Amino acid sequence: MSQFNWDDMQYFLALARHGQLTGAARHLGASHVTVARRIDRLEAALHQRLFERSARGYALTASGRRMVEAAERMEEASGGVQPGQSVGQGLSGTLRLAVPEGFSAFFSQTILPRFIDRFPSLSLDLITMTQVLSLSRREADLTVTLGQVGRGAYLSEHLADYRLRIYAARDYLDRHPVIRSRDDLPAHRFLGYIEDMLFAPGLDYLNEVHPALRPVFKSSSIFNQLTAVQQGLGLCVLPCYLARRDAGLVPVLPANISLVRSYWLTCHADTRQTRRERTVISFLAGEMAQAAAILAPGEADPP
Repeated sequence: MSQFNWDDMQYFLALARHGQLTGAARHLGASHVTVARRIDRLEAALHQRLFERSARGYALTASGRRMVEAAERMEEASGGVQPGQSVGQGLSGTLRLAVPEGFSAFFSQTILPRFIDRFPSLSLDLITMTQVLSLSRREADLTVTLGQVGRGAYLSEHLADYRLRIYAARDYLDRHPVIRSRDDLPAHRFLGYIEDMLFAPGLDYLNEVHPALRPVFKSSSIFNQLTAVQQGLGLCVLPCYLARRDAGLVPVLPANISLVRSYWLTCHADTRQTRRERTVISFLAGEMAQAAAILAPGEADPP
């Protein structure tokens, strides 16, 4: 510990946030060789491996993740966050956010502009998730899931509920028998997910609507399903926030059939302790709370 140099911590934080020697070096105005040498020296002084090296870059180890919180406290104490500077402006590096496909459209149209304004120095990788990413391999820093992750060293917090209804194109309804009750639904063509490729149990909508429903077109993509509905090829369960953007889509039996699902924000327990992730989580929670009426319109609200 006698060779420990507190100045090395700024190199550690830069590499932790950027994940690449070149990105950290550019941020610090140093060479990538200097960054690598400082990290090697810090690890030797601490007798701990702070990063796992791979072809993709530098990923924090468990010891490294614990070190981030202490390093950020040092950064703040030393004036790394300037007085009068917003919390978001003090954050940098690359953040990977994995989200379900439908949520990605809502995020990009509703939240992304304010995210960029709030975190101007933070680089965002938005991963559209059609299958569950490996949380254990840290393929994302934060993950929006359709259910709470209740096992392992992970934390999940409820973000928001969202409502779904059955939708059809106006011309489809004009060309087919009138739907007056739930029991009329099996006579119509339905579109839906491929059952054995569902990445969350909550996506199994049709059994909940009517046990006799069998989709004639299946896709793992909600946007493929949306396109098929818009072309008048059948009925489909869609999130209200996604379908209501198209005036040509009509809700079917909206007073009788509506489903509610939830979005959860999940991350590793160690990740939750870092200032960057805490700040982003707080921002996302606030944005989702403001959008509650769009995501989950009331039973009597326009669908």
